[in-house]
Amino acid sequence: MSGRTRLTLASWGATLMAAGALLPLVKPATWIFTAALVLALVSGVGTLARRVPLARPLTLLAQGVTVLLALTLFFAREQAVLWLFPGPEALAHAVELFRAGAEDVGRYAIPAPDTEGIRLMLVGGVVAIGLLVDALAVTFRKAAPAGLPLLALYSVAAGLSGGGAGWLWFLLAASGYLLLLLAEGRDRLSQWGRVFGGARRSGRPGPTAGDGGPAVAPVRTGRRIGVVAMGVALVAPLALPGFSGGLFGGNGEGDGGAGKGGTISAVNPLVSLQNNLRQPENREVIRYRTNARDTSGMYLRLVALDQFDGTSWKSSVRPIEDVPPQLPWPDGLSQSVKITEVTSNFVASEAYEQKWLPMPYPAGRVDIDGRWRYEPAGRMLVGDDKQTTKGARYQVASLDVQPTAEQLAGAGAAPEKLRREYTKVPATLPADVRATALSVTKGARDDYERAVKLQDWFARDGGFRYDVDVDSGTGVQAISRFLKDKEGFCVHFSFSMAAMARSLGIPARVAVGFMPGTAQSDGSVSVGIRDAHAWPELYFQGAGWTRFEPTPSRGSTPSYTRETTPSGTATGPAQPQQSASAQPSAAPSATASCSPQDRKLGDCGPDEAVTGASSEDSGPDPLTVTLLSLAAVLLLSLPFLPLLWRNRVRARRLGSDTLAVWEEINDTAWDHGVEPDDSLTPRKAAARIVRLGELQGESADAVHRVARAVEEALYAPRPRPVGGLAAEAARVRAGFHAGADRRGRLRALLAPRSATRLRWTAASRTETLRTRASTAFHRRAHEPN
Repeated sequence: MSGRTRLTLASWGATLMAAGALLPLVKPATWIFTAALVLALVSGVGTLARRVPLARPLTLLAQGVTVLLALTLFFAREQAVLWLFPGPEALAHAVELFRAGAEDVGRYAIPAPDTEGIRLMLVGGVVAIGLLVDALAVTFRKAAPAGLPLLALYSVAAGLSGGGAGWLWFLLAASGYLLLLLAEGRDRLSQWGRVFGGARRSGRPGPTAGDGGPAVAPVRTGRRIGVVAMGVALVAPLALPGFSGGLFGGNGEGDGGAGKGGTISAVNPLVSLQNNLRQPENREVIRYRTNARDTSGMYLRLVALDQFDGTSWKSSVRPIEDVPPQLPWPDGLSQSVKITEVTSNFVASEAYEQKWLPMPYPAGRVDIDGRWRYEPAGRMLVGDDKQTTKGARYQVASLDVQPTAEQLAGAGAAPEKLRREYTKVPATLPADVRATALSVTKGARDDYERAVKLQDWFARDGGFRYDVDVDSGTGVQAISRFLKDKEGFCVHFSFSMAAMARSLGIPARVAVGFMPGTAQSDGSVSVGIRDAHAWPELYFQGAGWTRFEPTPSRGSTPSYTRETTPSGTATGPAQPQQSASAQPSAAPSATASCSPQDRKLGDCGPDEAVTGASSEDSGPDPLTVTLLSLAAVLLLSLPFLPLLWRNRVRARRLGSDTLAVWEEINDTAWDHGVEPDDSLTPRKAAARIVRLGELQGESADAVHRVARAVEEALYAPRPRPVGGLAAEAARVRAGFHAGADRRGRLRALLAPRSATRLRWTAASRTETLRTRASTAFHRRAHEPN
């Protein structure tokens, strides 16, 4: 294979390996096959153009025309001339597809559907990067700068996924770039003549260098440098401050240790909230069953955003700890407030992956398997070490807190530390925000009345309109624009009310999660992706953090903020289990009519809840079991393939002639660290094997006897048949085995060095086929027509 051909293949492969980071963004990811095919056409045209040869600009022009024709064929053939040549209609259709793709990117959450517009953007982008890489690495012979477009391709994928492209995709992209560099290095060395090294590829290892050790090939050195460079790139960020754990730190999860302590720096979850609300299909993310009398106020909370820095609301970096068996009593919650304990069973969809656990607030006990940690300030559970909600089944005992308007109006002052932290507003907060808050709450006698006036102004009296297509700016200027334009979605309403409450001295934060969902006919409740929501929480001493609902036409207005809230005396102490037990149990006994969904939710008795068995499942599919079993057997047998190959080769040689037995002895020595040297005579080779292998007694004599038999077979006019050579080879093998330590014996058995001959044989056959093909090509080229 020529150097340019090798570089072309490396460029094609490096581009596709970098494009792998885009695969999780769209499902199904079949677009990658289209991109690979178009990129192969571009690479092939470039190879032909360079072989002609054409000037470099003409080569690039030919490749560009190929890209245009291929994209026309795949995406605009019905509007093209003869399905291939683009005309005005085809170009107009392509522009429309790009516009639709841009809209789809902004509309759908990850993973987005494989729409025609998104497919065109992905294929076109990857092919454009591939064309640039091919031009730099092959046409202009500058492989190192080709890493910049590859890095750009990976960075786009990482950015679109919110930094979650994953270390596996990074390794894949980096490996592709290293292969490209190695291919260029080998091509440059080949221009100096034959590549030198410790062993010849033909199957006859070359002479040793210096003091007898093998010379190190420059390609091998380049490989080592590349591996070291990758290791430095992966490990260095771990030691640098301010990088939240480097590449393997995930989405800013900080310390993921198993013990107590550590911190978590939460990524803003509102990045995808607007996309969730725009989904055309309200696919289910969670289903639950609860013994609560009324689920209208049972919001499922993911995370609390408590920092407002002038550009966004986000969650603070706080310490996390192991999940306690019983969560602490909520801050500021008094026993004089009516409280009912509620038990709920949850099942998350297999397609729903979130690192925060959706729970009613405030949770008192959480039973869940997996690697979950607890953040006390926000009372939230966060996945550790890539733990997500995918397919999670868990039970939450939570408190339904029902304060009265009188209790909230008579709430005492919040603790000074809490008030200082949760009333911070940036110095850049526009004056009109506080002025509007003062105007809206004019005449209010206390913080409770101010909070209710703010909520009602947003939800009812202020003329605001709910619109999910409004840009979700979160900075201080965005609040001013929202107060002026009066249209937005839950992010705008919750952010603005929390900021205005803080400007009035009321402790406030923003909660993100899901609305209660929709009740189903079987008694369960289904929560869809479009139930994603954000709402403000305000702190009142005695009731703790209290939910408000300023978003019009979304969610439910809390009973303690309605004008019809009855006045009355304070209720008695908490009644956690008595009222709850009067409701249908969250885990009733199993019945014959128990549905599959009930089984998933744990409603078919304790045994069924643990196993999650489904009545519609008649057992695993036999074909699936067979395929999985074969895959497991194949996977387990991979480490033993060199052993099996070596035993097969040994058996064939020992049943053959003298020369085959001598080759077996040489490979036995090689397996134990004595590399063969085919430049020596059999007698000198035998002496070298005995000396370096430290053989003694019968095993040493056996080597010399076989060597004499080889000399006779090679040089005697009439060689005499020699018997017992297989036994001689067995003695040599036993001698090496006896002289090696346990590690050496295992290495010779499971990872024999002589298996290198497989690579030599494959390379030799490839070279032979290439030579034959080249000869046939030249013969046909010179034949007269």
